[in-house]
Amino acid sequence: MSDVRPEPAAALPNAARPAAPPVDTLLDVPLHLAADRARELKDAGFDGVFTFEGPHDVFLPLVPAAAAGLDVMTNIAVAFPRSPVHLAHAAYDLHLASGGRFRLGLGTQIKAHIERRYGATWSRPVARMAETIEAVRTVLACWQTGERLDFHGDFFDLTLMPPTLSPGPNPHGVPPLLAGGVGPRMLRMVAGTADGLLVHPFNTSAYLRGPLSEAVEAGFAEAGRSRDGFAVVLDVIVAAARAEEEHEKALAGARGMVAFYGSTPAYRPVLEAEGYGDLQPELHALIKAGRWADIPAAVDDTLLNRIVAVGTPAEAARALAERAASVGADRLGFYLPYRADPECVAEVLDELRKPSA
Repeated sequence: MSDVRPEPAAALPNAARPAAPPVDTLLDVPLHLAADRARELKDAGFDGVFTFEGPHDVFLPLVPAAAAGLDVMTNIAVAFPRSPVHLAHAAYDLHLASGGRFRLGLGTQIKAHIERRYGATWSRPVARMAETIEAVRTVLACWQTGERLDFHGDFFDLTLMPPTLSPGPNPHGVPPLLAGGVGPRMLRMVAGTADGLLVHPFNTSAYLRGPLSEAVEAGFAEAGRSRDGFAVVLDVIVAAARAEEEHEKALAGARGMVAFYGSTPAYRPVLEAEGYGDLQPELHALIKAGRWADIPAAVDDTLLNRIVAVGTPAEAARALAERAASVGADRLGFYLPYRADPECVAEVLDELRKPSA
């Protein structure tokens, strides 16, 4: 196999591995295949699934996944093109369909996508996301308690909710509202406003322990709240393998994803935490020039190991557990940028859940 292997980790007390939180993975198929895929993922050992705003609808595939008995989450649904009432209806119905196992995860996307892909408005993203969270929460509270809808903000005014259009109280309560963030201002806002943070899969231990944790703690302090009741959902890119061919396929998929994410200016803080800040404009320039085939080679093995859980199933599991422990993750997202062997994935999950030594 290649020499790309996880860097030695700091010794844990008694050589014990941290206990694994619940593990989710991407539901990566369209609606008509979602039921079968959800059952496969449940049988493989996953606790839940999430969708993202990609080539298919972000909400609909979660309906059959909920019926399969999995926890379900959007990670992420793009907030700005949707009204708070649209988001509240989707969250309410999925929370009901899943028996209280849904989490609404929101994200901003970037300006180009909001304006040119969705035809929506981009402005003051931190303030707009904060108000979206509060507006959705207000709508859900209106339905849950019967209180009058009376929300006024810079972006939304919501005052009309006739009883005939209210679904009434959800027997499972109000679903949690989480949001993604990478930069310090967004992270502080999420910590102060949302029920939890969705950590982007483009991350490293240095970024999690440093810039991310510092911003989250600052957000708690500004809002006068503690970590109690605040969930951290950590996604990690995985490249696990047992044989040479499988190893090379996993590394190629992971390296391509790291290069793509690394080209985005919004994710530069992660690279800067590792001393790779200058790589972002280099990758961006390659993409602007249409040199897509050249971008993976710009990501060296050191950076790849710091972002991706690489190695045998046992090595990848240990890397996942240590990354989760570094930020006290409440849930772990298993992010596979390639079509992995189900037996290899199941082996990683088994290793991750072995009792601590």
